Amino acid sequence: MPAPAPLFWSPEFEIETRADGSILMSQKGALSKAPRALPDCLVHWAKEAPQRPFLAERDGAHGWRTLTYADVLQEVRKLGAGLLALGLGPERPLIILSENSLDHALLGLAAQYVGVPYAPLSTAYSLVSSDHSKLKAIAALLSPGAVYAADGATYEKALGAISGGDHRELASHRPGNGALTLAHLRTMGRAEDADAAYQALTGETVAKYLFTSGSTGAPKAVINTQSMLTTNQAMVADCFRFLQTTPPVVVEWAPWNHTAGGNKVFNMVLYNGGTFHIDDGRPSPEGIKRTIANIKDVRPTWYFNVPVGYDMLIRAFDADPDLREAFFGRLQMMMYAGAGLAQHSWDDLLRLSRETTGHQVLLTTGLGATETGPFALMCTEQQTFAGNIGLPARGITLKLVPNSGKLEARLKGPAITPGYFGDAANTRDAFDEEGFYRLGDALRPADPDDLTKGFFFDGRTAENFKLETGTWAAVGAMRAATVDAFGGLLRDVVMVGENRPYLGALGIANEAALRACVGENGGAGDDLNIDDLLAHPAVQAALQRHLNDFAQKATGSSNRVKRLLILTSPPDLDKGEVTDKGSLNQRAMRENRAAQVAQLYEGSSGVLIAG
Repeated sequence: MPAPAPLFWSPEFEIETRADGSILMSQKGALSKAPRALPDCLVHWAKEAPQRPFLAERDGAHGWRTLTYADVLQEVRKLGAGLLALGLGPERPLIILSENSLDHALLGLAAQYVGVPYAPLSTAYSLVSSDHSKLKAIAALLSPGAVYAADGATYEKALGAISGGDHRELASHRPGNGALTLAHLRTMGRAEDADAAYQALTGETVAKYLFTSGSTGAPKAVINTQSMLTTNQAMVADCFRFLQTTPPVVVEWAPWNHTAGGNKVFNMVLYNGGTFHIDDGRPSPEGIKRTIANIKDVRPTWYFNVPVGYDMLIRAFDADPDLREAFFGRLQMMMYAGAGLAQHSWDDLLRLSRETTGHQVLLTTGLGATETGPFALMCTEQQTFAGNIGLPARGITLKLVPNSGKLEARLKGPAITPGYFGDAANTRDAFDEEGFYRLGDALRPADPDDLTKGFFFDGRTAENFKLETGTWAAVGAMRAATVDAFGGLLRDVVMVGENRPYLGALGIANEAALRACVGENGGAGDDLNIDDLLAHPAVQAALQRHLNDFAQKATGSSNRVKRLLILTSPPDLDKGEVTDKGSLNQRAMRENRAAQVAQLYEGSSGVLIAG
């Protein structure tokens, strides 16, 4: 009887240490040849498994609206022909403003099928921003041939902000004046023209532009070529060997304007002939209810979420055995990214997987960037503690360069972007003299004597700062440790202390957890505004206790947080304080909240001081 196929890779590495202390690390062996372009995967599965479900979204009270691979290819050819009839092409791309949906997916695939670059944008640029400055800058940079909004009325202000350009407006619902519906677009062109454009695709054809969040000014347009995306998926398939025999079934909310959702997960499903269910939920008090209902329907085999989403699910798992069984019953792995996962959350997820299935489902993370496809490093060995980001993928060379007492990570490989559209200066600065992409992250070996044990994220090199003592503070590591130390009471923190004698933190409260803290002590937390909530004795006592415990466990000035101030105003997208993913821009927050930093070190009202 043949041995079962391995679930994951078993990589071997070549490691070189240079005289300057730099380290180069890469897997032995060549990466399998990747398809020419992602639309080749769609054509393949439409032929090999035409009736297999590919895309599904909620259809009101009627369950799920599902499209097979054959359905999707037929729709893509019609929409692609319509885009060509509108005059779109490499110099006249498509911009998509809207959230994840079937129409969004079909338009993106159609654009790729006919060689039209497209740019899915964060909905925050349209619906949260007050001045639409980033949206205007992106439209000016790309000069789109068409702009799509699912609902013309919802996106009316955003569309108006970029009106006057030489582009057509597209909509699924409530189109504005002069806008085309997708139903009309499907009738405008000839399928044979779409097929001819598909045949002309090459690996160098630009598939999409993904925009980095941008701390100030306009975000950068990361060029994603077809070969970059297919090679990245060949790396994923090499790592997750089980995908070859078990096409992934996914239920996912992560926005497609971000590389994790739009490239890693969506393309993984397409590449391996899986099924993608669009989760209309979110990691929010109301949105998580939708996610829970969707998980029960779908019973995923592969799952991705951000740490706050997992925290919400953990509470639901403990209260709902049916949900627990639906989630873990056939799950092959679960992955987190976007922020550090608290150790208590890590422990709970592994406990729940054991209690439900009798074994531990792999819980893991990795490291990548919009510029790397994103798949670059991945951990496939079950760890005892959260945070190990694993090892470089086959085809990737990792270079570690000594920098201010840390190891700065740089990457080279076939899935790295060629650069930023219309931005030669930033493209030049993004690569070193050997052509390695500068991640801007520092890594710490799990075992300095054996690099094959993986690495831990050791902070953004641009975010780190020195204390007054000259000691470097590793912002990324300290941020994760501080959030973990407060047991869910804080959603995030901004580390401060540059040129100060000790570390402090500006906290972003988890209001639901703080209200629960009041309720557990006999109060009515739901009735309190944020100021009264933070001033409540039960909340003050809980925060003070965690701060004291955390400070007492510190081993030196670089990891001892002596003061905490909870912010009462949320991070501001337009000021660059928060990215569209919801992560904080530490440096922008420190600069914009200088008054609160001064308040922290003055020890004025509201500041907690470690005892």
